Amino acid sequence: MLLAVDVGNTNVVFALFSRDGDGQREVRARWRIATDARRTGDEYAVWLLQLLKIEGVARDAITQIIFASVVPRAVHNLTVLAEKYFGLTPIIAGEGAADWGIAVDVDDPRSLGADRALNAIAAHARYSGDLIVVDFGTATTFDAVDFNGAYKGGIIAPGINLSLDALVGNTAKLPRIAIEAPRGASVIGTNTEDQMLIGVFWGYVAMMEGLIARMREEIGRPAKVVATGGLAILFDEHTEIFDAVDADLTLEGLAILAERAST
Repeated sequence: MLLAVDVGNTNVVFALFSRDGDGQREVRARWRIATDARRTGDEYAVWLLQLLKIEGVARDAITQIIFASVVPRAVHNLTVLAEKYFGLTPIIAGEGAADWGIAVDVDDPRSLGADRALNAIAAHARYSGDLIVVDFGTATTFDAVDFNGAYKGGIIAPGINLSLDALVGNTAKLPRIAIEAPRGASVIGTNTEDQMLIGVFWGYVAMMEGLIARMREEIGRPAKVVATGGLAILFDEHTEIFDAVDADLTLEGLAILAERAST
């Protein structure tokens, strides 16, 4: 089995890949833990080994580990986890045999985040033609991938939770609210909480639709829009802008790289 680890700014996602009866790759289990660059390999092990036991997976059933990280300090501790507790040398996404394998057509290719590269790889493998990949994370990213699979650049916007944190943190009287779709179709709120939710939610939808329209115009060819990340499903219910929602896009990119690295 393959253990894939995606280290984001907010959460670390561990995913266990296996093969179904037809030999197709599938996610057997996934677990999430808050990102903390100080968390040691031993601490990861205490948590992960218990979850594997609950899932009924023996430690030696894991034969390959790959991880990608946008938090550089986490790399060493995950390497300790792989080597000390699984006896495996981990594959690091973007390095050596797990090089991205795609053209990165930007000013400084080294600045491309691992999650965005993995999304581009997986989106090109799963969908045809030109693509715009929207990833809802700590930041919301919009990435252009051409029909050959080349990464052409993109946009970085504050994530909706960051936007809400800034609004609440820099005002004296505005309350903290949960991110959810506003009740009803009106965009004229009659109380503070509704006005905040309308501004944050529908403002974010308008921002996404506007930016994607501009990207499509600049690309100049039909482009499918693929959404991923935790809030993709919520927004998909309230906009027609997405052609597909793919929750496991980043993890699938890791699995593709792991397969390439083992051949």
